Formats: sequence, structure tokens, C-alpha cells
Amino acid sequence: MAGHPREKVIPDEVHQNQILRELYLKELRTQKLYTQYHVNPLRKIHTITRKPMSWHDNLEEPADARFLNLIHHTAQGPRKKYPETQTENQEVGWDLEPLVNPERHDRRLNHFRVCSDITLYKANTWGLGEDRHK
Repeated sequence: MAGHPREKVIPDEVHQNQILRELYLKELRTQKLYTQYHVNPLRKIHTITRKPMSWHDNLEEPADARFLNLIHHTAQGPRKKYPETQTENQEVGWDLEPLVNPERHDRRLNHFRVCSDITLYKANTWGLGEDRHK
């Protein structure tokens, strides 16, 4: 008697509708409709954006020299702002001057193309297309 399995009762559409109606009425009782809005008095700063076409917001104001200097300083490159690098990545390319004076006639640093018999032969064979199938 104690271990009889009960059959699962599937509610019909009428009972489902009644359950949904009760849920809907409970939600309506707990909801409160706000129609009057105000600024939070506990918040210290009220940030309200300006309207771009408003005449009183577009009046000429005196320029703040400190702010302008700050803007110009931030717009400069890091080489003009700082005497040395601030990060590891700035070290690459920080010194733009070459360590050795690049002279064009110094053969130790400048390796120009030199034409010899072998290079001319290979250039001619490439031009004829004989080397493509190897």
C-alpha cells in the first residue's frame, strides 16, 4: 500500500489557463507603475549632456590655457614627451640615427650586385625558361 506509484496528472487547457491567470494577477499586484521620474538626490554629480543647437550652450567661453597645454602635450609623440623610453616596446626604434655612417663607397657595408660570367649565364637561362622544369 505504501509504495504505489501515482499516475501523473496532466492538466487540461482549462486548468492551464487558470494557473496562468493566477500568475498574471499576482504579477500585476506586485508591479508598480512609475510615471514621475526624478534625479537621485543621493548622487553627487549630475551629468547632463549639452544640446548642440542650443544658443546658451554655444556661447564663447574663455580658453583654458592649462587644458590646452595638456591636450597639446598628449598629442605629441613619445620621443618629444620623454627623454628616454618608458616601456620595453619603445626601445625598439627609439634611436633613429644609425650607429655607423653609411657611406656608399664602403664595400664592408654595401654589397652591390656584381655581374660575372656565371650570374649572366643564369640570368639568360631564367629568361629563356629552361630552368622551370628542374
